[in-house]
Amino acid sequence: QVQLVESGGGLVQPGGSLRLSCAASGIIFSRYAMGWYRQAPGKQRELVAVITSGGTTNYADSVKGRFTISRDNAKNTVDLQMNSLKPEDTALYYCNGRIIIDKKYDYWGQGTQVTVSS
Repeated sequence: QVQLVESGGGLVQPGGSLRLSCAASGIIFSRYAMGWYRQAPGKQRELVAVITSGGTTNYADSVKGRFTISRDNAKNTVDLQMNSLKPEDTALYYCNGRIIIDKKYDYWGQGTQVTVSS
């Protein structure tokens, strides 16, 4: 059974930092592209950052230079370091694991809330 479990969300003031972590089980983690998505109230889910199985990273323009995604294949974890947080970063953040074999397989965590407010 595949499980992705996020942690590290919370309330932070503008300009502050948070580190999200996602622990994966039930998959061959090193073969998966891992990503972080977010969904704010009334908005569609959007990609925040992704890291491929080979370690290539990609970021949404809105978070470039502020967020850093990293993975530890030995621990089956993917982290998102978020610095210089803004109120518009407030959202439910989801961990995603994706692999394409015969078709695309997508797995999601339950989400962790990030609220940026003074």
